[in-house]
Amino acid sequence: MLVKAFLTRKDNPALIVPCLFNPKELSVEKSNQFAEVNIPGLSSPIVQFVRGNARSVTLDLFFDTYEQGIDVRLFTDRITGWDAGSMFSKLPGAAKGLMDIDSDLHAPPVCLFIWGAFIFQCIIERVSKRFTMFLPEGIPVRATLSVTLKEYREVEVQVKEISFQSADLTKRWVVTQGDSFWSIAAKEC
Repeated sequence: MLVKAFLTRKDNPALIVPCLFNPKELSVEKSNQFAEVNIPGLSSPIVQFVRGNARSVTLDLFFDTYEQGIDVRLFTDRITGWDAGSMFSKLPGAAKGLMDIDSDLHAPPVCLFIWGAFIFQCIIERVSKRFTMFLPEGIPVRATLSVTLKEYREVEVQVKEISFQSADLTKRWVVTQGDSFWSIAAKEC
């Protein structure tokens, strides 16, 4: 049986936004930040880890409602909410998309992207919506959403994972004639 990917709110898992078609591919990106410390006399700086950055997942979601003859925004607005509140909105009443700011949180909701065993807790950082097919009346029936999901991890979880061990940085150096601060630093790095 084909497992369909979907997005949901972590605090309201009953709210499911199904992917009509599974993504063909997804990309995962992770990066770190480093500081460069320039020391006179060295040919290159010393690089020191500062912090890690959240993972990002990017993917294209394809929506096609041509066969049913219904407006594809019934699905896409549930993610972007871009048209919410306008006369063209396909969201009922004051409903919001998964990107809209939650009034209680004053932030976008934490979401889950679930595709089989792949579960990614995130916020929806960026979406580019492209409509590619229309009914004769101008109603869009095919769309591709280019989506960037930013990893969301609770502070409590991250604090539990911190390693409180660090390298012993205590060093002793017996200064002799001809030593300078710069030459000692160069030998120790």
